Amino acid sequence: MDELELPPSGMCHATALRKATRHVTNMFDSALAPTGLRSTQRSILMHIARAKEPSVKDLALMLVLDRSALTHNLKPLIRDGLVYLRQNPSDKRGRVVRLTPIGEQKLMDSHDLWHRAQTAYEEAFGVEKASAVREVLGQIASLAFDLKA
Repeated sequence: MDELELPPSGMCHATALRKATRHVTNMFDSALAPTGLRSTQRSILMHIARAKEPSVKDLALMLVLDRSALTHNLKPLIRDGLVYLRQNPSDKRGRVVRLTPIGEQKLMDSHDLWHRAQTAYEEAFGVEKASAVREVLGQIASLAFDLKA
């Protein structure tokens, strides 16, 4: 068997994105720790708040998650009384998700901490570079950017 030719270190796009994501996520998670929320949970709550009462299917699309992963992520939010699910009035087979008053309060409680983390990130990285990175990542995360492996 021939020896595997290894690509140079730092060439894998997926690894680079995951490392960067973990680094930034850890920073935001630390900032949000007093609220008991992780940055991923706050993101879900924000998407729900913006959409008011999205279907689970639509929320999964917004978050670029499959429905089973979203359901897994919603369980602790439901358990902690931050969100609830109910039957979709326009599609009896589906469900919609909504913030509870506790979830709305938790989101408000996390706002200043999130804002401080956001500002710290922009100060460390640069406001213009941070904006450019968000724009590029938004393009990558969009449904229009379809990669076939």
